[in-house]
Amino acid sequence: MNTTMTDTELLVQFREPASKERAYTGIVKKYQEKLYWHVRRMVVDHDDANDVLQNVLIRVWNGLNNFREDSQLYTWLYRIATNECLTFIEQQKKRTAVSLNEVESGLSNRIRADKHFDAQKAEWKLQLAIQQLPEKQRVVFNLRYYDEMPYEEMSRVLDTSEGALKASYHHAVKKVEDYLLNG
Repeated sequence: MNTTMTDTELLVQFREPASKERAYTGIVKKYQEKLYWHVRRMVVDHDDANDVLQNVLIRVWNGLNNFREDSQLYTWLYRIATNECLTFIEQQKKRTAVSLNEVESGLSNRIRADKHFDAQKAEWKLQLAIQQLPEKQRVVFNLRYYDEMPYEEMSRVLDTSEGALKASYHHAVKKVEDYLLNG
C-alpha cells in the first residue's frame, strides 16, 4: 500500500468496492499513530487508549461512506476520536459512580503508578498538570500543544468558536504553569 496517497485519493478508492478495504487500511496506517496519542493523552492508560481507538476505527469504517468532505479527513477523524474519549470518560464516571474529581485524580494516580514514572522529569510533571485541567481545557490543550492543531481546525473538531478555544487554551496554559511552578 502506497502510504503517500492523499486523503482525496484514499477516499475515492474507499468508495470503490474493489479497493474499499485497501483504502481503509491506508487511512488507518496514515492516521493510527496520531489518533492513538491523541486518545492516550486523554484517557492516559495504554489499554484504555487501545480500546477507545478500536471504537474510533469501527466508527470510521461505519461512517466513512457518509463523510461529506466538508472538512479535512483528519479533522473528521479527530472529532470522532475526541467524542469517543469523552464518551469513555463519561462511562468511567458512571461505572465507578464517583465524581469527576475522583476520576481525574484516578488518572493522576495511574500516571504516578506507571513503572516509568519519575516525578523529577518534566514530561511526567506536565502529564500530571494536564490531568488537573477540566475536561474541555484538557482536550484543547492537548490538541494545541501536542498536535499543534490550528484554532480554525480545532473549532471544526470541537464545534466551538475560535475565541472560546483561545480562551480555554489560555486558561489551561496558566493552570499548567501554576501547577508546574507550585505543584
